[in-house]
Amino acid sequence: MQQLRHNRILGIIMALFIVQFAVAQNLENPGEYMTAVTNAQADMNKKYMVYVSAAAHGKRLKKVEKLRQQAIESITQSRYKVTDLPFYKSDKSLRQSTIDYIQFCYKIFNEDYANIVNMEEIAEQSFDEMQAYLLLQEKTSEKLKEANDKMSKAYTDFGAKYNVKITEEKSELGEKMETASKLHHYHNQVYLVFFKCNWEDDQLTKAMNKKKVNDIEQSRNALIKYAIEGLRALDTLKSFQGDPSLAATCRQALQFYKKTAETEVPKLTDFFLKEENFDKMKKAFEAKSESDRKKADVDAFNKGVKEINDAVNAYNQVNTNVNNGRNQVIQNWNNTEKTFLDTHMPYYK
Repeated sequence: MQQLRHNRILGIIMALFIVQFAVAQNLENPGEYMTAVTNAQADMNKKYMVYVSAAAHGKRLKKVEKLRQQAIESITQSRYKVTDLPFYKSDKSLRQSTIDYIQFCYKIFNEDYANIVNMEEIAEQSFDEMQAYLLLQEKTSEKLKEANDKMSKAYTDFGAKYNVKITEEKSELGEKMETASKLHHYHNQVYLVFFKCNWEDDQLTKAMNKKKVNDIEQSRNALIKYAIEGLRALDTLKSFQGDPSLAATCRQALQFYKKTAETEVPKLTDFFLKEENFDKMKKAFEAKSESDRKKADVDAFNKGVKEINDAVNAYNQVNTNVNNGRNQVIQNWNNTEKTFLDTHMPYYK
């Protein structure tokens, strides 16, 4: 199986709702308190986005493990900062909600995301493993979204309680996080369609190398089925922000896999059957002594040699064409995926 770049976007996307405060003179104290709580979390949010950005732009999770550790450290520091804040007029609600939220983020990064990192390698072993891997990312993202919504409500309730006028705006960081979340979901939809066929094609190649005709036929039929299902799924998938490139490249790959399985693989399988028949004929021919061999036997053997040589040449040509096409499909996918993510995934440093 040719190596895929696997630019899978990190699944934990905080759709952080950044709240900015328009503070009037007579509301200065509660507004400044809310701002202080917000500022205490700013660095952890930035460190998190640096991690997301680095992984999404072509780096495997284990290679950016240092950035995850930095995010965890930043989360811990944010907790200290919030803990150091006093209660607001004996009201501990906002402070405690923020601490609870930060502790939840710490658990996600320190435990849940560690599991995602560990799953990265085995995810490539089968479609089910890959689907479970991406689903875990999605579920973790959902948990963070729920926690963030709860945190946003705590801000809103606190502001309402103390008559703080809140102007809700999405900061640059918030916009990048929102874009990353949408991009992650779209990319995974297309990637799973591609991966399923790519993985089955790899099973087909392994069966071909072992010359196991029954396994070849089983993988060939499965590949045709997955390609047809994938093409139908792509028909219902819209482009991402007007960019159809990822889905279009996936479609081209599936069309190649389908055509290969339908028309080219049978030619290769036919060679294995011819090779098997020739080996039987050769064994029978060589079992006879030269004195027992008749002219008809020699003529039949020579004819068989010519036919198998022609079959070998035909097989090599078909096999070369298939391998070249497969390599081109993988290269096109890797290049398109990288360009697609580099174009739409926000950089954050």
